[in-house]
Amino acid sequence: MTRVSPEIGDEVWTVSSDVSFRSNQFPKYKLGPNNEILEEIKEEIKGPPLKEVVLNETNQLTEQHKRLSVRDLASKFDKNLAAAAKLSEEAKIKEVASLDGHVLLKKLRDALEYLKGRLAGRNKEDVERAISLVEALAVKLTQKEGELIQEKFEVKKLVNFLKQASEDAKKLVNQEKSFACAEIESARAVVQRIGEALDEQERNQSSGKQQELEELIEEVQEARRIRLMHQPRKVVDMEHELRELRLQIREKCTISVNLQNQLAMSMKADENTSRVYEISGSESLSSILRIQPCSDEAIDLAKCSIQWYRLSPQCSRREPILGANKCVYAPEPIDVGRVLQADITLNGLKVTITTNGPIQQALELGSYLETLLRKPNNDFSVVISQMNGRNYSSHSAHLFHIGKTKIKLSRGWITKARDSYSRSMQLCGFRGGGNSAAKSLFWQSRKGQSFVLVFESERERNGALILARKYASDCNVLLAGPDDDVLL
Repeated sequence: MTRVSPEIGDEVWTVSSDVSFRSNQFPKYKLGPNNEILEEIKEEIKGPPLKEVVLNETNQLTEQHKRLSVRDLASKFDKNLAAAAKLSEEAKIKEVASLDGHVLLKKLRDALEYLKGRLAGRNKEDVERAISLVEALAVKLTQKEGELIQEKFEVKKLVNFLKQASEDAKKLVNQEKSFACAEIESARAVVQRIGEALDEQERNQSSGKQQELEELIEEVQEARRIRLMHQPRKVVDMEHELRELRLQIREKCTISVNLQNQLAMSMKADENTSRVYEISGSESLSSILRIQPCSDEAIDLAKCSIQWYRLSPQCSRREPILGANKCVYAPEPIDVGRVLQADITLNGLKVTITTNGPIQQALELGSYLETLLRKPNNDFSVVISQMNGRNYSSHSAHLFHIGKTKIKLSRGWITKARDSYSRSMQLCGFRGGGNSAAKSLFWQSRKGQSFVLVFESERERNGALILARKYASDCNVLLAGPDDDVLL
């Protein structure tokens, strides 16, 4: 079979072999006048048809319209409007794509007609068959264009419907919102009016009660005045009795003052005549009080028994200081504001001596305590003098830790004692005498375990006592020496 290659002329263009087309199907176009491309249809390979999408969306909107809120309905309308706009854009793209198909079909049919006139035999029949196929494609393209136009009309109709529905929904949302705001403001105004009415009622009631009380007091006073007016003799008698009582009280006070002065003068005279011992030392913390003989008739203190006492601020009662039975005593913070006495007894004879005044607070102790209280925990360097009533041989430095819940005595990583604040714990100044008594304290951590600790200074010892008692008080524990709980 011989292949005939007719010469078509200038109207037929050659196509390069490296041209790539968008699809492997014959393109569909529609030609207008002067070979203008009117429409182009871009077929969707995947996804449901446009009619099914529109129908499904319409059914879903119809089913959910009754159970959706106004805000959800407006949001749904906005989403559907965006979907419809997207479909409209896709339809426009299809229209543009269909234009190229008509141009190609027109050119292909013209080329086949030209070949048909120049060929004969079997080749001419093939050309006629191709022409019929091209015409069938043109008919299908026209049908598709009609369907596309119908779909485009439906999409535009749906877009308009959704736009209108979205605007209606927004209007409804704004209307409901304005109604809700108005109701809220109305409710607030009602609540405010009710609150103002209640406040006014309460003020009226309180003022009414106060007025009634004042009226009642006035009535009682008036009744008393009227009653006294009808009984003038009783009033005069009461006034005379009050005047006599006042005179008697003044006389008793004068007699009491005179007796106190006479007693003080007689006590001073007795002391001057029969004074054998005296207490030396400053009446303040950080000092040591010593009993010393001041007469040749004084007996050696080593042969006498001594007991120190605390007097109450009114000097009406005195409490024995357990363990303070030496001629030396160092006051501790619990003694501040109290007068101290000492009884010296020998062979049934007892001599009592008293300090010149109450024990005073040390001047520098207040600022030192403020510094200690700023710290969460405080450590003091101490030396163990006695342990469980026996002298301690080692004089190495230990750490005395006072915390908010417990006290600990340690040396390096070795812990001698550690206990929380409890009723069995005792802490007070050392009462056994000695030159270092003002710097020593007695600590009983628990029953059967006690220490006598010597601090570096009197200020540290007094500060440690006050600080530990303060923390123990925060733990509902009274921390003191033997039988000192009453004083605290």
